[in-house]
Amino acid sequence: MQEFFLENKVIIVFLHVISGVIWVGGMIAMRYASHQSFLKIESPHKRLEHIAYALKRLFYIVFPFVITLMVTAIFMVKGYRLSESDFSVYAYFKEVIWSVMFLNLMIMIYLRSKGEMLLNKGDMVGAKNQLELIGKIMVPLNIGLGLTAIFFGTYLSSNL
Repeated sequence: MQEFFLENKVIIVFLHVISGVIWVGGMIAMRYASHQSFLKIESPHKRLEHIAYALKRLFYIVFPFVITLMVTAIFMVKGYRLSESDFSVYAYFKEVIWSVMFLNLMIMIYLRSKGEMLLNKGDMVGAKNQLELIGKIMVPLNIGLGLTAIFFGTYLSSNL
């Protein structure tokens, strides 16, 4: 695996970085740009429909990048031999962060789907509760974790 990594290092690192940027950047754009425009929609039902749809699109867009991020992380840990280095704690801490983010993403996907189902059944309160949890807690949590992981990745790359 190390030989493959060394032969393809630039593309693997690029795919890793761009995947993190798209995942975290997508969440930032959704939370701090799109969310503000959703608040301008006067009809609560239409607002929730648009939020559920936008989250669905975001999740479809970022999911392949999330998988790419995880796969390239494995190549990088093995390729740089981080497990055997003085930086192993940082590398594993970073991977724990991305793993927690992945788990959080899976829960968000489930809650969005449940919220949309409740919305289609006419349960506005239930739908709002599902979607609000995503926007107020889960997305900001993943943004903070993602920025932390990017910082640790920058620290690692500057020391390799």
